[in-house]
Amino acid sequence: MNQNRMTFDDFLAQVRGQVAEVLPWEVEAAFEEGYSGLVLDVREEQEFAVAHVKGSLWVPRGILESAADHGFEDTVAELADARDKEVLVICRSGRRSLLAAHLLNQMGFKNTKSLRGGVRGLYDSGYALYNRSGREVGEDELDLFFYPLRKTSPVPKDMA
Repeated sequence: MNQNRMTFDDFLAQVRGQVAEVLPWEVEAAFEEGYSGLVLDVREEQEFAVAHVKGSLWVPRGILESAADHGFEDTVAELADARDKEVLVICRSGRRSLLAAHLLNQMGFKNTKSLRGGVRGLYDSGYALYNRSGREVGEDELDLFFYPLRKTSPVPKDMA
């Protein structure tokens, strides 16, 4: 085994010092004040379809490099043209968004931030999330989506 191997947590810690992060309640306040930046969701299609921030742009992490630059089949003009805008990158937990924001910084984006805690953190703080058809997703659905292993039955009386 390679003793010098960097773990995923090591890499995240290294990148965390190079990327600005915002907390869910800071994002909520910015949204309430009419946030004018680009909200970029880098999760997979199924994750985005189930629950996302209304008005966010979906670009999966797997094509981010080519989507963020002009001249490629995967180019997303709204993203490629946002190099001078604030770009808030979000994912499920704040890990993929941290890496994606770091990558965008390396590609010359001037003001990227990552949502620490991700979309799950927004859900935990009570922020409304929407599905692909634009319907606000209910708490029961979101609880199953974000926390599938949670016990849904009440605690038995003899254990309370």
